[in-house]
Amino acid sequence: MKLEVNSISFRYNNKPILNDITFNLKAGEFLAILGPNGSGKTTLLKCINGILQPQNGSILIDGKSMQEYGRNDIARIMGYVPQHNGRIFPNTVFDTLLLGRKPHIQWAPTSKDLRVVSQLLEMLNLEQFALRNITELSGGERQKVVIGRALAQQPNILLLDEPTSNLDLKHQLEVLKLIRNQTRDGLSAVMALHNLNLALKFCDRIVMLNDGEIFVQGGLEVLTPEAIEFVYNVKVNTIEYSGGIFVIPEEFNGTIDH
Repeated sequence: MKLEVNSISFRYNNKPILNDITFNLKAGEFLAILGPNGSGKTTLLKCINGILQPQNGSILIDGKSMQEYGRNDIARIMGYVPQHNGRIFPNTVFDTLLLGRKPHIQWAPTSKDLRVVSQLLEMLNLEQFALRNITELSGGERQKVVIGRALAQQPNILLLDEPTSNLDLKHQLEVLKLIRNQTRDGLSAVMALHNLNLALKFCDRIVMLNDGEIFVQGGLEVLTPEAIEFVYNVKVNTIEYSGGIFVIPEEFNGTIDH
């Protein structure tokens, strides 16, 4: 399923937040939205999801305008993992995942709904927590549940806003490996992210925002030291290691004085 974002602009109380944003996403692609705080990453994801309505431009799914879809249709097509999960209510892990099936449920959960949740519990290594209250889980485990709830919708497109924030290194890698594996099965994913090295390791393409506009977009090669310095105001070098590219701030390239 193809996502097309065409020249969208958005303003809060006449304050420009996004200006002329255009990119597309094909089935199975993992796209990173990069940029400093305040560059418009979260607003962009909310516009794509229909939470916010752009003042200009259009968003198409398989050539059809988002405005032609009902909210339930959008929920079946698109999963959304917000940056802050303040809306999580005390509930078991199983029932929290089952909530993700809501767009598909007519009257009561079917055997298919229960099977989807059971498969997700196994895939996320959360079987031992199935009947535990989500509020009792660690931050990393809770984040996996939130992502699992979005995957329970069986969406074609997954939007993620800083899914690794406040996670330790192990859980960061687990979460991103999970999403990467899902894209190999045909899911498309758009992820707002701060960590440039994680974007380089897991994503296929990059859109870098600066002051609400696209500064560069394309394959991983667009994440150059020059682009990073311009957008983040930090001098960096890039190195190749074990088949990948890594970003290192210049301050850490030499010996660190104590």
